[in-house]
Amino acid sequence: MTGLLSRRRLLGTALAAASGAVLAGCADDRPAGGRTAVRFLGPETADTFRPVIQGFERAHPDLRVEYTPVPPAQLNDVLQLRLSAKDTAIDVYCVDQPRVPALTARGFLTDLRAVDGRARAAVTPEQYEISSWDGVLRCLPVWTSTQYLFYNADLLKKSGAAAPGADPADRWSWERILETGRRTMDRSGADYALLIEQTDAYYGIQPLAESLGGGPGITGDDMLTPAVTNRGWTEAMTWYGKLFADGLSPRGVSSFEMASLFTAGRAPFFVGGPWNLGAFASLKDFAWGTAPQPQFERGRAVTPTDSWSWGVNPHSGRADAALRFMEYASLTTEGSLATVAASPLIPSHRGAFDRYAADLDRTATRSTEGVAAIMRHELAETAVSRPRSIGYTQFETVMGSAFSDIRNGSPVRPRLAKASAELVRTWERLR
Repeated sequence: MTGLLSRRRLLGTALAAASGAVLAGCADDRPAGGRTAVRFLGPETADTFRPVIQGFERAHPDLRVEYTPVPPAQLNDVLQLRLSAKDTAIDVYCVDQPRVPALTARGFLTDLRAVDGRARAAVTPEQYEISSWDGVLRCLPVWTSTQYLFYNADLLKKSGAAAPGADPADRWSWERILETGRRTMDRSGADYALLIEQTDAYYGIQPLAESLGGGPGITGDDMLTPAVTNRGWTEAMTWYGKLFADGLSPRGVSSFEMASLFTAGRAPFFVGGPWNLGAFASLKDFAWGTAPQPQFERGRAVTPTDSWSWGVNPHSGRADAALRFMEYASLTTEGSLATVAASPLIPSHRGAFDRYAADLDRTATRSTEGVAAIMRHELAETAVSRPRSIGYTQFETVMGSAFSDIRNGSPVRPRLAKASAELVRTWERLR
């Protein structure tokens, strides 16, 4: 069994040692060598941001960037704690894009109208919108995302099954995936039919409900009314629960372990993000391929999107320097490409995106042939953002618990009803 860990597990392990210093708010306020320090907080390893930091410092010799990593699972709690305390030791921080409304409502994001025109021209329209709230730009988008269907070519060959193609017009259905997955389990000895990387995460589950017409789960003029008990949500969650009840996906396995199960040959299909491309390509004896994420037979094609923007802490005393760093990373081709130099994420900058996609085509192998075309198609045609609501933070937590319970056997209808009632109570104080 391969020792490959998912990107998120690697991050959590690598960053855990840093969390104590972050919670204590430790930062050096003294300029080094006469250079002003920009203090930057985010959920990635230092290696991920080293190219963009180095590029920025070369272009701005009067500034330096001090990066403090926080484990992804702790980032939002750390930000709430420190920003609520008006901590001045953070200048720039990574913003999970669907949380922009809530962070704005709490006064945690600086108004960026000063660079509005440049941002509109530099980044894709949907990334500009997801980084704004109430008509005001609140942060600068750095990355966007999509998902792929990855398949184990050897397992499919052993079972006599054809592999899915890369053309979105020939997108497989979830029903066909499970039919082929069952056959592969019977004929090849695979343990499971399908692995979903974003297990119990709204990012990964939203496309199931949206494909069946269930909507995002939040409605109303103020986007504070739950809508998770309708037919689409009920059918999607019934399918999800049955996936695990029938043994087609594993219970008791976290999202962090799904990629390792896939590369170990435990399942023919794996739905995951582009960050897996580099890790899979590094495995010499692993034959794999990529295809578009499935949809339900009677549903529409829906894929998840959004990623991270960067915002300026309103309590920072270095707002001008902070904005210069963000402009470099988000609004210049050079800086945007530097943000993805060490990790295969998707840049939000238009020019960087075109060069990134061209590089994917230029370096394509048999395993990654068509990856760029899938990415372009999904972002243009099937991507659906997570809902814009000041209550999204609570929504994600409540629904994550519901997904976990359903995966572990809870009846769908009463569990969704319980989640809906909990959201009604939780959101009352936000109205």
